[in-house]
Amino acid sequence: MIQPINKDIAFLAHKAELATKDDICAAKDLLDTLTAHKDGCVGMAANMIGINKRIIAFDYDGKYMIMFNPEIIRRSKPYETEEGCLSLTGTRKAKRYKTIKVQYQNEEFQVRLKTFTGWTAQIIQHEIDHCDGIII
Repeated sequence: MIQPINKDIAFLAHKAELATKDDICAAKDLLDTLTAHKDGCVGMAANMIGINKRIIAFDYDGKYMIMFNPEIIRRSKPYETEEGCLSLTGTRKAKRYKTIKVQYQNEEFQVRLKTFTGWTAQIIQHEIDHCDGIII
């Protein structure tokens, strides 16, 4: 179900709790909400729809991908950029990395490792910042 976008800075500043198999419906809502905002949004974290769980969804080469409990375990090639967010007004400067390696759980809660680069890596970093309570 499409959920409203959460703009409560105090809520967004909380570190998200680990997701469990009981959060599959929350991931579906996150994906539905991201799809509804596809014209102006390429990724979302669960706290953006008021769910304080470590779940992200994002555009990955034209398809949506969901990650439960993502953690960046390696970063390389830092750069500065400017980003916007549906939950926040305006844009902000952010330090990002061109290449990241992420450990996460898929929709069956199997642990996976994957390396991402470029634009996709930037999206994932933004959403993981949300999970960590970092106001971008």
